[in-house]
Amino acid sequence: MTQAPALHTARLGSDRAAPRVSVDRLLHPRSVAVFGASDSVDKFGGRIMHFLVRHGFAGTIYPINPRRSAVVGHVAYPSIGDLPAPPDVAILAVPADTLVQSVTEAAAAGVGCCVIISTGFAEAGAEGMARQAALVEVSRATGMRLIGPNCMGLVVPHHRLALCSSVVLDTDRLRDGPLGLVSQSGALMVSVFDRAATDGIGFRHCVSVGNQVDVEICDVLEYLVDDAGTEAICVYVEGLLDGPRFRRAAAMARKAGKPLLVVKTGRTQAGAVSARSHTASLAGSFEVFAAVCREEGAVIAHDPDDMVRAAHFLVRHRRPRRGGVAILSTSGGGAGIACDRVSELGLSQAVLSAETRAALGELLLPPQADNPVDLGGRRAPENVEISGEIARLLFDDSNVAYGLAILTSMPFFAKRSRLIAESAQAIDKPVMIVFTPGAAADAPREALREIGQFFFDRTEDALRVLALMAEHDAHSAAARPLAARPAGLPEAAPEGSGVLSAEEATRWLQAYGIPVARDATAATPEAAAEAAARLGFPVVLKAISRDIVHKSDLGAVQLGLASPTEVVEAACEMAARLARSTPLARLDGFVVQETVRGEAEVIVGARRDPQFGPVVLVGLGGIAVEILKDIALAPAPVTLERARLMLDALAGAPLFRGARGRPPLDVEAIADVVSRLSWLAVDLGPRLVDFEVNPLIVRPQGEGAIAVDSRATLTETFHKEPHP
Repeated sequence: MTQAPALHTARLGSDRAAPRVSVDRLLHPRSVAVFGASDSVDKFGGRIMHFLVRHGFAGTIYPINPRRSAVVGHVAYPSIGDLPAPPDVAILAVPADTLVQSVTEAAAAGVGCCVIISTGFAEAGAEGMARQAALVEVSRATGMRLIGPNCMGLVVPHHRLALCSSVVLDTDRLRDGPLGLVSQSGALMVSVFDRAATDGIGFRHCVSVGNQVDVEICDVLEYLVDDAGTEAICVYVEGLLDGPRFRRAAAMARKAGKPLLVVKTGRTQAGAVSARSHTASLAGSFEVFAAVCREEGAVIAHDPDDMVRAAHFLVRHRRPRRGGVAILSTSGGGAGIACDRVSELGLSQAVLSAETRAALGELLLPPQADNPVDLGGRRAPENVEISGEIARLLFDDSNVAYGLAILTSMPFFAKRSRLIAESAQAIDKPVMIVFTPGAAADAPREALREIGQFFFDRTEDALRVLALMAEHDAHSAAARPLAARPAGLPEAAPEGSGVLSAEEATRWLQAYGIPVARDATAATPEAAAEAAARLGFPVVLKAISRDIVHKSDLGAVQLGLASPTEVVEAACEMAARLARSTPLARLDGFVVQETVRGEAEVIVGARRDPQFGPVVLVGLGGIAVEILKDIALAPAPVTLERARLMLDALAGAPLFRGARGRPPLDVEAIADVVSRLSWLAVDLGPRLVDFEVNPLIVRPQGEGAIAVDSRATLTETFHKEPHP
């Protein structure tokens, strides 16, 4: 089940009636009505009834079935209006063409919320969208809440509530736990629930929101943040209905100390790339979503199982962590592979203290008494107990934040594995234990299940979870100062709309204190030559045209012109070339600019994201920016410190620090431009489409940075600006 592509056309608006039922009551109902209730587990309504009874829901169950007097031992009623009292929640798995009438009857009967499993709404074309709009109208008029449609319901193990028809609930018990899960996909929700239960991981709440016509992801997310029994939150999202609200909820989760992990589909930019600017194509919707998550401490996972497993470890090991990864293995090859992968993931290998190395040296042969540890190098191989002591010494080192134990087949396999796991549990650090064999490791696996120790069957799975935990820890440790407005900025951005000329864009940059190269505009080649003489040679010549986006691609930029004659010739050739290659482009004259030399070219850009508002980016610039795609992105505005961190995150960051004998660059000057442009983006508000400085020429440390080209697109269309 997936979210409909155009939910905003059929969703409750701000004028809806006040809801009568809180999210807490939706998740902990005192009474439940089941439309289409049946004794047959081959039917949706039959499975729902069966699961409610089997898992011991303690509230009142009202089966709705006009042809039966009783269903699964409970008195049945012909219609929702015949119930002795209105239920808190009704669940409907009836055909789409009768669904609206059923919901209308439920609202008239005073039902607090309808959970709609039925499909065939906004995800199913125009007819379905009309049905969905009718649902919304019923809810708006009555205040009755809706979950779905096109969802799988909800599972609340601690309330013994299985309000869902999935066959994965055909189990002896609902595994309770401290994790919360909210998902747009119902099928994914129940699959994650089942996989987690197999892993020994339990949930406090699992909620599928489907098409989100009323109850949406943020409603549930905010509730989970406030819920005392929820210690970590997992979210599967396809599309947000309220970006700023999600950002606020993520910030609330961080403040509450609850890890928030997210899987987001729509990561690629297929069909969403704008040709107007580098900034627009680089700062796509997923990139902005990821930047907001980073800013608010949420961690993005690629895989739902990784998300849940990382949440499990983060809940079990809450102490703040600083340090690297310690690797223990019963195989030199396994240790070597792990070392490579730890490094490739950007994680550091822990440097053990002298005391730890000395203690390990009493138990291991000299080459093995360091990180990584190969248990095959024990001084007393016959001593089984020594495995646990080695694990304790290694993982308890103060420089170790995370442990990774890769266990291959060995004598006394189950006992040694248990000793290692018990040592890991005793020191309360996240240790990823991996069994590489197949059936040969069944006994060790069972030994770890007995003591409640999670394990992996693939090293790569363990490393992905470890990397998510390290990312969460880095977010938690990072300071988040409020962005103070730099001194000297104007009170508000200048007026204007449309595609700005180079002269207009330059004037705006200057107003915000961003250094720009000296230049002059000229209407003719001869006037350009005169302007060049005043600026001083050599100069750069550029064509002026609102119809040309990337000038260098069309030969509309000429560097290093050293005399008036060269300027005239270059201008004439440029005009002729553009007339041939781009006959519809209007040439409005020329810009003559001083030649600015530096050590690197950087792009600094800003754009307005429709969900999250203004964002700013920085990266290695010039003509190769979209090839390299080495950028960092953040919601605007940003502080100087945040801008520095963005620069540090670039793959090209060593270039700024001085590489291969080149001088260190003026990082402070770049950071200042990033911060100032971010404030310009904020001040432009809903007028901003995109604003780009490319390239920003960066000089050696202390010598500044100068913008030599810029462009901007604004709109006259005013709409509500998202606010975090």
